[in-house]
Amino acid sequence: MYTDDSSRTGAIAAVCAFVFWGMAPVYWKQVAHVPAFEVLCHRILWSLFFVGALLTFRSGWGTFKAIFASKKTMFLLTLSGLLVGANWGLYIWAVNSDMVLQTSLGYYITPLVSMLLGVGVFKDTIRPIQLCAVLLVVAGVGTELLMLGELPWVSLVLAISFALYGLMRKLANVESLAGLMFETVLLIPFVLYYLISIELQGTASFMHVNALTDMYLVGAGIITSLPLVWFAYAACRLRLTTLGLLQYISPSLAFLQGVFLFNEPFSMGHLFTFMFIWSALALYSGEGWLQRSRQSLHAEKV
Repeated sequence: MYTDDSSRTGAIAAVCAFVFWGMAPVYWKQVAHVPAFEVLCHRILWSLFFVGALLTFRSGWGTFKAIFASKKTMFLLTLSGLLVGANWGLYIWAVNSDMVLQTSLGYYITPLVSMLLGVGVFKDTIRPIQLCAVLLVVAGVGTELLMLGELPWVSLVLAISFALYGLMRKLANVESLAGLMFETVLLIPFVLYYLISIELQGTASFMHVNALTDMYLVGAGIITSLPLVWFAYAACRLRLTTLGLLQYISPSLAFLQGVFLFNEPFSMGHLFTFMFIWSALALYSGEGWLQRSRQSLHAEKV
């Protein structure tokens, strides 16, 4: 049941989450002098403490302990942990390699990849307009390949990895904070091994550059975890249609930053690519909204 108050607070939480994600490139640019993999490791390490604190004060550790009762759940969360770690690492590298526009394109494509996974895994029906949206995405990727002579591989890997991450989390069906904690704990041994190794080699950045760099690396845990908490809060209080439309705030902000703040090249080839993607999203979102409106009207008549 969606009440006005819960929908309002859910919408506020969703907007906060997507604005946070959308503005993340500005944050990661502050640690562009730190190797991307080292930033990723600090992102995971400090998330452990932040998520652990949230789990302690918000939902308790019972949901986390329950994960270990199911080998299937543990396996799915292991896969999701590896996928989200790879996604985070590529995202940070891309932002600091002046590919913010590619990250924007990737997260625009993600919902459509998720739809295709729904068709393949859950046997969801793909409606004609949705198929048109998918074909427009293919046309957009093809346009970039033909006009710019390059495949937007960063966009595709980000979209596919995050969509697969969402699929694994849906199949695992665990409470969001408990699942995030499991994924973080899973990656911690590798993180500690790497951070200790570079410290012993004398190539670590943490505690060896300046206090501001240290602050940004520690803050990476909050930047990673806080919007996930807001998103989980919103997902319980908003209709999927509303949440789906609001999620485009994030790649739109990244797009604006890439073009106007970071002055990344934006040619006619890029414009045509994004026009295809935006058209696909307009079709996909509009068709979904109309479909749910018809279902609601039918339910009221019955």
